[in-house]
Amino acid sequence: MTCRTSSINWLDCLYNAVRKTPGGVAEAAKWLTDRRGKSMHPETLRAKLNGTEGESVTIEIAELLTEWMQQKVGGSEYALEWMQALAGQFGMAVDAVPPPPEGGWSDEIGAIQTKLLEITSRVGRLSGTALDAMSDRCIDSDEAELMVSEVRALRTMAHRLERNVARAARKGTGKGRARR
Repeated sequence: MTCRTSSINWLDCLYNAVRKTPGGVAEAAKWLTDRRGKSMHPETLRAKLNGTEGESVTIEIAELLTEWMQQKVGGSEYALEWMQALAGQFGMAVDAVPPPPEGGWSDEIGAIQTKLLEITSRVGRLSGTALDAMSDRCIDSDEAELMVSEVRALRTMAHRLERNVARAARKGTGKGRARR
């Protein structure tokens, strides 16, 4: 069987994420059976995840699979990628943003500077990846996956930067600085 690696098709993302989670499709089917109280054979789940004619994944199953993956070691790193791909198919973007440290950073300005440098570094990686991918005037699925990964990491870092800027502004308000 050929493994699909598309990072832009939500069902491919979900299937590949379930497959790489410890226990894979078989354990996911058992977990779904236990959670839903309805029998789910591994091959039935595989057919749903493959998009086999007449089979489909409900949002309930996708949510439960996401919950299962997040409980597994390393699963949180990729459990939400299917949602990003689904949003992308409809011209939207969804990003998982890790929580800030409780109370924010003691040095918000330093955190902002660090994130700006990280963003600059990520833009460089994205540009290098894109240039390599486009050199033959064709972007294959592996190249697309690398580019999409960099774009998502860049967006996440931008969200984190926005949060730091807002926190720094709140901390700076009340210090009696004159506004111009």
